[in-house]
Amino acid sequence: MKEYLENINKAFESRARLGIMSVLMVEDKVDFNTLKETLQLTDGNLASHLRALEDAEYLRVEKQFVGRKPNTSYHATDAGREAFKNHLDALEQLILNNRQNG
Repeated sequence: MKEYLENINKAFESRARLGIMSVLMVEDKVDFNTLKETLQLTDGNLASHLRALEDAEYLRVEKQFVGRKPNTSYHATDAGREAFKNHLDALEQLILNNRQNG
C-alpha cells in the first residue's frame, strides 16, 4: 500500500468534520452558531461531529458567558492541526499519483 494512504484520517471523512476543521484552520476560534451557519448543519448534527473531533483531541471547547448569554467557541488543537494537514497532504498525494498514472 502506498505510504501516503496511511495518513488519510477517518476522523475527517465526513463533509461536516472536513468543514469544521477547514474553518478552524483559518480562524483562531469560531463559535457554535457561526459553524452552524457556515456549514449549514443542524444543531444536533454539528454537535455530534464536534464531540467526535473533541474526543479525538483535534479541537478544544471554550464555554463562557457574553453578557448573560452562554457562548461556546472551538479552537483547533496543535494535534488537530497536524492531523488535518497530514490528511490534506495524503489526499493531495493520492490525486497527484493517480493523475500521473492515468
